[in-house]
This record gives sequence, structure tokens and C-alpha cells, in this order.
Amino acid sequence: MARILVLGAGFAGLWAALGAARKRDEIGARAADTEILVVDRNAYHNIRVRNYEVDLGDVALPLKDLLDPVGVRHRVAEVAAIDPAKREVTVKTSAAAEVLSYDRLVLTTGSELVRPAISGLAAHGFDVDTYEAAMRLDTHLAALGKEPPSEARATVAVVGAGFTGIEVAAEMPAKLAHAGITGDHRVILIDPNPVVGATFGAHGRPVINEALATLGVETRLNVRVSAVGADSITLNSGEIIPTKTVVWCAGMRASPLAASLPARRDALGRIKVDHTMRAEGLPDVFAAGDVAACLIDGEHPTVMSCQFARPMGRFAGHNVVADLFGEKLLPLNIDWYVTVLDLGAWGALYTTGWDREVHTTGAAAKLTKQTINRQRIYPPRDGDRAALLAAAAPTIQTAPPTRK
Repeated sequence: MARILVLGAGFAGLWAALGAARKRDEIGARAADTEILVVDRNAYHNIRVRNYEVDLGDVALPLKDLLDPVGVRHRVAEVAAIDPAKREVTVKTSAAAEVLSYDRLVLTTGSELVRPAISGLAAHGFDVDTYEAAMRLDTHLAALGKEPPSEARATVAVVGAGFTGIEVAAEMPAKLAHAGITGDHRVILIDPNPVVGATFGAHGRPVINEALATLGVETRLNVRVSAVGADSITLNSGEIIPTKTVVWCAGMRASPLAASLPARRDALGRIKVDHTMRAEGLPDVFAAGDVAACLIDGEHPTVMSCQFARPMGRFAGHNVVADLFGEKLLPLNIDWYVTVLDLGAWGALYTTGWDREVHTTGAAAKLTKQTINRQRIYPPRDGDRAALLAAAAPTIQTAPPTRK
């Protein structure tokens, strides 16, 4: 019996597994006994892009509800090592280590937050990189809500004014209110760049600045963090800000597992893949999502986002089964790119193209963002096998429509 091993159950991993199940079903009897096995450190699929939101009640979806109906096995374990020469993966659980063999591998272990060796950051910092981290932040804020009022209690420092940091800062006033921290508060966005949202360019930045100003979010730019304490954050400008909540959102990098493979990688540590999602130089290995980089339109590399991870996963899943059974592989090409940035109670910013031209803003863009976050990126959840397989078809969605 052949085995396809999918490492990771994020956006790329989930859809790779479902895509593989769909192609296995399509081939029929020849592929019927092929095992598809997903390994992830969690027993759930995290709608990771929602981890900054106030309500986290619907962002951890049990894998059994999504994979069992289509005959995909899944195990909770930590991936420790990959040996492509032997086609083996070592996984570890709390009980023991085990070696899993494979005929084809799909690497979808995603990305992780870069955590520099700043004094106090590991002990006192928070983040929203994972569901557990987001819940830890919410638990912390809820505990602060029961403490006596103080400046440090009512101040949040968000480090990193990129996509995630902006969304965290914009949502923070609502999160503070939800935690019972009412009245005067401060949300401060900190970044070493001279502007907020440096990658958004000249088109989107004025919109972001207007939204943050309306929400009362302060900025500290051209500065770096020197130290994080239990009750303060120190900047290299010499400023010490009283705060009990520092949320680190400064930079992402591909899963360290990518570095263990003899493959070309980009500056973010992502494995170079061709348009079929096969890793360059590794014929039995496919990769998708944040751990992989593809010149998706022949010119621009994929971005670490679910916008690319989901179709990359679908095509990787389809192609890994097709490759195993000598069928034609399908190339993935995406000729559009959009961003929809949540700006909290102010609304959102919807941009189009790699130059990020402003498409819609405010309430209209917020409706689009809510459609994406609450509907578009979710798999079918009623356990319907046919619906799950249909959703995993190797096709490209159109850009999200404007909602009014």
C-alpha cells in the first residue's frame, strides 16, 4: 500500500489532504488502497488569520470532522526530522518517537513568528501566531480586567506594523472592552520602519493612518525594542512605556523543517517549488503554503497568506496523487492578487494588484473582510463527503467581490 504523508494541517495542509483524497477518489480502484496520512501537532485546523479577533470561538476546527468523512487519517505528533533519501519522517509524541515511511511527501508546516533574543520577550511577550497563543493573550487580558485600574493595565504595545500588527492594534480597543478594561486606554504600534504598513505602498498607507488615528492608536516609528518587562517595554530611543501587555507581531519565517531538506530556499527560508508544487531537486517531495515559494504568475513569488496557501494546497494534493499514479500534473498559475486588511471598528482596506491600488475602504471593505474570514476560507463543516471533495477541486477562485 502506498502512503502519502502530509506534514501540517494549516491552510495548505488541510487542502492538500482533501485535494489528495479527491484525486484518489477520481482515479478509483487503482488508488483505492493509497493511505493519506496527516501529521500535525494539533488535532484541529486553525483559521489562523482570525487569531487577532475578539471572538475566538470558531477558529479551531476538529480535524476528525474534516478528514474522517473523506478517509484521510490524521495523527497528533511533532515532526522532528525528514530524510528524503530514505523517504522517512521521524515524529515524536509525548510517549515515544516513531519513523514513518512515505512514497510521496507534502510539506505544509507553514511559517512561524520570528522571536529575537530580546531581554524579557520570551517571558513576558504575547502573540497571535497560533490558536494557543491567541487564547493565552485573551486569558491574560481577562485577568487584567479584574485588576485595579492602572496605566500599565490599560496600555497595550503591539510590536510590528505589518499586516498582522496593524490588525491586532486596530482590534485591540474592542478586545480590551471585551475583557472589561473600559475607560481610558492606550494602544501603541511600534516599528523600526519610518512608516506604518511599509509594504502597502503609497496608495494604502493614508487609509491605514486615518483608521488608526480614528481608533486612537498611537505609533512609535524608527525605533526598536530593547527589553520587555512584566510592567513595561523599553525602546532603544530611551522611552519606557508602562504596559503589562506586549504583543509581538514582528516578522515571519518558514518552518525550520524546510532548512533540513537539500533544496533551494528564498530569504524567508521557503523551499522553491515549481508550478506543480514539486520541490526543486526533490522528485518525491511537494510543498505548499508558507513553507514554499513559487513564482505564481511567472514574476511575483507567492505571499505568506491563506490566499495562496489554500490553492497551493489543493494543487499539491491533486498533483501528489497524480504523480504517484503516472497521471498528468496540473500547473498552478494565479494572475490576481488582493489584500483585505481589517481595521477594527473603522472598517477595512481592500487593495488590488501587486501595487496595492485602493479598491474599497471602510464599511464596504469590512463586509468583504468578514465574508473572507467567516465564510470563504472555511471548508464545508457538515461532514458531507461529496461537499468536502468538491471544495478541494484544483481550481482558482476569483477575487473576493465587493460587499455593500
